Amino acid sequence: MNKDKISIVILAAGKGSRMKSPKAKVLHSICGKPMLYHIIKASLEISDDITVVVAHQKDAVMELMSSFFDNLHFVVQDADNFPGTGGAMMGVKPKNEKVLVLNGDMPLITSYALQGFINTNSDIIMSIFDLENPDGYGRVIIDAGQVKRIVEQKDASAYELKVTTVNAGIYAFSKGVLEKYIPLLSNNNAQEEYYLTDIISMARADGLIISPLLVDEEKFKGVNSKKDLSDAEVIMQNKIKIHWMNAGVIMQLPSTIYIEEGVTFEGECIVENGCRLTGNTLIANSHIKAGSVVEDSIVKNSDVGPLAHLRPASYLEETHVGNFVEVKKSSLKGVKAGHLSYIGDAQIDEGTNIGAGVITCNYDGIKKYQTIIGKNVFVGSDSQLIAPVQIEDDVMIAAGTTLTSGKVEKGSLAIGRTKLRTIKDFYYKFFKK
Repeated sequence: MNKDKISIVILAAGKGSRMKSPKAKVLHSICGKPMLYHIIKASLEISDDITVVVAHQKDAVMELMSSFFDNLHFVVQDADNFPGTGGAMMGVKPKNEKVLVLNGDMPLITSYALQGFINTNSDIIMSIFDLENPDGYGRVIIDAGQVKRIVEQKDASAYELKVTTVNAGIYAFSKGVLEKYIPLLSNNNAQEEYYLTDIISMARADGLIISPLLVDEEKFKGVNSKKDLSDAEVIMQNKIKIHWMNAGVIMQLPSTIYIEEGVTFEGECIVENGCRLTGNTLIANSHIKAGSVVEDSIVKNSDVGPLAHLRPASYLEETHVGNFVEVKKSSLKGVKAGHLSYIGDAQIDEGTNIGAGVITCNYDGIKKYQTIIGKNVFVGSDSQLIAPVQIEDDVMIAAGTTLTSGKVEKGSLAIGRTKLRTIKDFYYKFFKK
């Protein structure tokens, strides 16, 4: 695709007061990434000139977006002196002859949905959609295939109120149109803001061509509240899961599964109901069983769960992790950990069995330490491995052992239990029977 046909400006300066949150609206997450991330990602698929206009929490927005993307341009809006969408465009200097202006709160936009703005040649292209109930929206009056005017509902005639075509809020301008009309914008209105929509009426008065572009309402859905955020996430979740099911992943009761944008699958995979897969997780030829959580981890040729938890930086290969097992920042290759264990900061090699209730005690309150376990090690139930510790190949750790030594040599049995004592008739003495 020729990406130098269009420049894209994303308006991300607003506070988003209806979100009722101290966080900037565009930084609220959908499927694991800030909503602004999704818009920039789609934009970069069709343009090499992306400008993000920021104001509220500008440093946080710029820092986070720069961690995801290179070569973004940021413009800081002078929101005190030049508020509004028109004010946001005053410092923007696009390099291409066509300029697409997007809103930073439309995370469901796709590059495919934006193609119409590239392929239509007009002075101004204005997005519209038709609503069964347009109440509350400004009506777009179209005649002979061109936008004649935008009428706010309070100013509309009885005839105009019957119009179901409304403004979707996205525009493409020729660069010359912006250069001519942006300096002419006025804030002489009730809100004392500079409105980008005022360019429509000025351009129309000058006889410019303003073409309407019918867009998919779902893809151009704005997020203005926590309810909108939830609705958008449901839509994106469905899109993510449909993509992976079409790629061959089996999902049981997919409506109960949560999969973030960065998760990928390879080969034949099964994800059962109630699972949560987050971060940059990779699942390859594996079975994730009901109720399991996998965070920022790699799972290859393994089965996880049910009700297991892989915390970030876990790596499983040819491994079985059963119910109520938690793994954190550990590498398990060819391992069985059937149930009720915590494995943290560990490296465990093939043929090793981790019994029920085994804990790697990796944290002393100040620092974290590693547990290294070799091949064909049998760790008995209810053992505590106090790191740092190294267990060589072909070792048996007896059930109930608290292992405190730094190293257990190959072929050994390690056993650390107190000797059993029995006191005859203690029960009767204690309860005085």
